Amino acid sequence: MASVKRDYYEVLEVDRGADGTTIKKAYRKMAVKYHPDKNQGDAEAEARFKEIGEAYEVLSDGEKRAAYDRFGHSAFSQGGGGFHAHDPFDVFREVFSGGGGGGGGIFGSIFEEAFGGGGGRSRGRGADLRYDMQITFEEAAKGCEKEITLKKLETCKTCDGTGAAKGGRAVTCPTCGGQGQVYAQRGFFSVAQACPDCGGSGEIIDRPCRDCNGEGRTEQTSKIKIKIPPGIEDGSRLRSSGQGEAGVRNGPRGDLYIVVHVKEHAIFQRDGTDLFCEVPISFASATLGGEVKVPTLDGSAKVKIPAGTPSGKVFRLRGKGVADLAGRGTGDLHVRVYVEVPTKLNTEQKKKLEEFAESCGEEHHPEISGFFDKVKQLFS
Repeated sequence: MASVKRDYYEVLEVDRGADGTTIKKAYRKMAVKYHPDKNQGDAEAEARFKEIGEAYEVLSDGEKRAAYDRFGHSAFSQGGGGFHAHDPFDVFREVFSGGGGGGGGIFGSIFEEAFGGGGGRSRGRGADLRYDMQITFEEAAKGCEKEITLKKLETCKTCDGTGAAKGGRAVTCPTCGGQGQVYAQRGFFSVAQACPDCGGSGEIIDRPCRDCNGEGRTEQTSKIKIKIPPGIEDGSRLRSSGQGEAGVRNGPRGDLYIVVHVKEHAIFQRDGTDLFCEVPISFASATLGGEVKVPTLDGSAKVKIPAGTPSGKVFRLRGKGVADLAGRGTGDLHVRVYVEVPTKLNTEQKKKLEEFAESCGEEHHPEISGFFDKVKQLFS
């Protein structure tokens, strides 16, 4: 099931007022703890590694952090800033190399001490996937469960993901000697990259499976249930861990990211957990008072209109808004009424309205008379 995207400060376990040094120190500590090469086969640790990399990339950049502090995750949603997270391994290399790339120095020692000298990414990890989902305004407010269908690389059913045909087996890759990496000279530096023959696994199959050509995965259609939490906003991202593509030869699975797009509503507008709408009332109701039915997400509700209600008056219905995503209660519904002026009157109605107007006099329209008094003073 998908989970709600966590606050970046919570991810790095720092206060919102933390300075850059504190944020970097927190990232270093957590990156070493959750790096996939120290937690091979642990999908949860790998997900945390990606999460802290994304959080650090935003909070370490002044402009991105300011946007995040103001708008939250929606600052980087589709159409909201164009932010795309870098590969978490690239973020890791940049931090531990002091921003200079390459190998050696702090970067080299960190890998040698923390990861046994390997230095590469998790072998054969499946790709992350993105799915854009459109839901209704009501579904976003109340939450729902959706089932989606995806075509993606899944574990090969013929070889159970091993990549080997019957009688075949995995042998050490002769190109990289089982390291999964080869090194290319770039000026003064020796740069590691995935072995082109084994794809970083360190092994090749002597008799590959015919259905998957030794990869251990084939394209299949999958159905996945996604839980949409109540109160989700347009542009929010959900992550379903391990629902991305299968890894090469039973390697770690990727994650599925669901970008939620909420349809506009014909009546309601939303601001956080509060809802807003406009409801017309008759001239008679505004003058004499009465009750009017107003729409809510749960049906309709009655609002008492006091006598002499002006057009534009706002009534608040507590608890009739949208649930808070963090579980902190429910917002309110703000109903703005406006007086609908009749446009078609018959002769009798016009006559009665004229009699009414004559009988009112200025004392019944203090705002009108007060306005024209000001106009007279202005031009006198």
